[in-house]
Parts: sequence; structure tokens; C-alpha cells
Amino acid sequence: MACVPDAPIRPDAVARVFFSIGLKPVSVKSGDVVVRKSASLLLTAGLLLGSVLPAMAETEDRSAIPLGSLDEVAAFTGPGPSGIVVTPSGRVFVGFPRHAINHSGMTLGELVKGKLVPYPDADTSQPSSRSDAQKLISVHGMTTDTQGRLWVIDDGKRAGIDGIVAGAAKVVGIDPQTNKVFASWVLKDALRQDSHMNDLRVDLTHGAKGTAYVADSSFGEDPALVVVDLATGKQRRVLSKDPSVVPQKDFVTQLDGVPMRYQGKASAFPHGGVDSITLSADSSRLYYSPLTSRHLWSIPTAALADFSNDDRKLAAQIRDEGEKVMTDGIATDAQDRIYLTDAEHHQILRRWPDGHLDVVLRDPRLVWPDGIFVAGNQVYVTLGQWDRLGQHADTRKPPYLLIRTPTDGTPIFDAQPQ
Repeated sequence: MACVPDAPIRPDAVARVFFSIGLKPVSVKSGDVVVRKSASLLLTAGLLLGSVLPAMAETEDRSAIPLGSLDEVAAFTGPGPSGIVVTPSGRVFVGFPRHAINHSGMTLGELVKGKLVPYPDADTSQPSSRSDAQKLISVHGMTTDTQGRLWVIDDGKRAGIDGIVAGAAKVVGIDPQTNKVFASWVLKDALRQDSHMNDLRVDLTHGAKGTAYVADSSFGEDPALVVVDLATGKQRRVLSKDPSVVPQKDFVTQLDGVPMRYQGKASAFPHGGVDSITLSADSSRLYYSPLTSRHLWSIPTAALADFSNDDRKLAAQIRDEGEKVMTDGIATDAQDRIYLTDAEHHQILRRWPDGHLDVVLRDPRLVWPDGIFVAGNQVYVTLGQWDRLGQHADTRKPPYLLIRTPTDGTPIFDAQPQ
């Protein structure tokens, strides 16, 4: 039998009970109800309150109550945003991929003095005469390394065009100090024509110039983790058949109140293999999860960055971190807490190092929280409404928001003498 915790008495409910037995309240407010009639009727009212109010408390849906503080940083009329990065100096970068809609605008932009400008320049970010290898085609996920440099994964995919053109998919590093591209590794050996290079993290603790880990969630049926040596460009796909990387076959979700079952390519909601990806605060572990899953996994980066380890050796070092919610983006803060986007419940959750979860933000405006980035004591999230964009219908309603919320709640103080 469920135990219902005590709930505060609502003044309007008190008034209704009194009126139901013929009493006329002079005033009705919490803790102060003044009535005119006999003590016997007051007793009757008390009995009614004792039986009615607990039932009312039991039917209250607390999950529908907004929680936390939401600040709208920017609103975009189109196209939909995805990746988000905020540098240590406070510069804000947003990605606008072309794999869903092959738009003619910028694919990487920076918010500068109230304007959105192509970054690092128009010829690189917008359609231009440059070759696909020399410009950005479809920026999806992005991150910073521990030196504050910007890294993006260009998935290279244009909607309406079959496959991925040679040179289009790549890992690109841009230095915000110079606003110049300092690294660009085209994905060749690790690329499939149905690849969906979704997000990335950069680990400077392994490799001469670091190692990039990319989540290929796949537009088809071949997801994998992709590892790129940032000194040489050497790359490979790993764990492509591992249960920690592929979609959960019996998966059921509920979005906008509609329950849906995973049916492979025929699924009516955003789906795929490994998608969510983040590093631990010390870069010693990579946390990841398929989009179509509620499980979190991790693996030592020392093992993942070692190209001599085959899938069998890597699989032996995977750790099951337990269940979570369905997530798209995830991000880690300096305290090793992982922030999780929760599209099913319009929430941002937080997973603590001991595994317990709490709610950071809940708001009906959180329609498919996607890219997520922790900057200091703020969590930034893009809301692309991607679950409302299907193969045959687009029910998204611009503007698409970039929001932020504090990592910790509003401080509570007591002015009463102790």
C-alpha cells in the first residue's frame, strides 16, 4: 500500500467543504478560517476535511509542476540549433546542422553583441565555393578541450543528398584566440555512408596532441564509437556490435503524450545508437549511451585511446553505470556530476558520482533538449524540437530556444532569530 506524505491544506478546498455543509466563511486563508454556526457543524466540517483533503493530495501530479530557474539566452527563428559551447571567457557558439534540413544559412555561429554571426567566417560556415574539406558542411556536436579550444564534429550530411561526400565529415579544431582552424581531420576509414557523426569529446591526456571520441549514432543500423588520434589523424570504429552502443530493441518512449515503440528505421521518433557522450572531469573515463536506450555505460579512456586494443579487449573494460532516462545530450561539470537531457519529461536531470539523480530544471518549454554544455555554475541547453520533425510532417513551432539554468538552486535563508 502506498504511503502518501502530508500535503499543505489548500484554502479553496477548505472553503468548498464549509459551503457544502452550509457554513459561510468570513475569510478563507491558510491557517485562518472564521465561521458562523454551531460547534457541531464545525466538527462535521473537520471530519469532511479529514476525508476529502488527503484524497485531493493523492491526485496531484507533482511532475507537472515547473521546477528550477530558466533563462532564455537566445531565440532562433530557424534553422533548428543543436550543439552549444560556452568558452571560459564567455563566448557562445551554436551549431545548426544540415542533415535534417539542407538550409542555406550558417552551420556554426557565434552570438556577438546581440547578433548571430557565422564562425569562424562566412566562407567556412556558409555555403561557398570552397571544397567540402575546406568548409563546414553540417556542424552537429561540439565541445571544448581543457585548453579552452573549440572542437566540432562536422557530420558532413546534407538532407536530400544520398550518402556523405568525400571530405565532408570531419573533426575540426578552432582556436578562439585566433579565430582560426588549427586542426582538421577528414573521416575516411571510420566513416560509413549511413554514418551520423553526432557528438564528440576531446581528451588531451592521451596521444601526443590528444584523442577525439565521436559518437556515430548512424542513420542506418551500424552505430559505433569512433576514435581519432589528433596528432596523426589515425582513426577507427570500435564496439559497433556491442550492446552498449546499439539501440535497445524493445524500447518504448512517450513524447508529447504519445507512446511509441522502437521499430528501426520506421520509428516515429528520433532514434539511433550511441549518441550521448561525455568525459569524466579528469578525462579518465568516457560515459556514453545510445539515443534509443535508458542505460549509461563507461569505459576507461586509456583503453579506448590505445589502438592496439581490439573490440574484445575493450568490451571487457566497459562498465554498466545503471539506468537513467532517455537522453540526447549529456555533459559533465567540475564536480564530476553528469547533466542529462530528458525530452520525455521536459527536464534536465543530474547524476551524482554515487549514482543518485535529481532534477535541475523542469519546464514545458524544454521541447527536446538536445545540445548541453556546463560553463561554471550555468548549464546551457539548445531546444531544437527535433521530436516534432518527422519524415512526413513538421510540427515544430519556432522560435527555437537556447536556455540556461543554474547548476545549483536558489539559496534559501531564514530571517527569523535562531
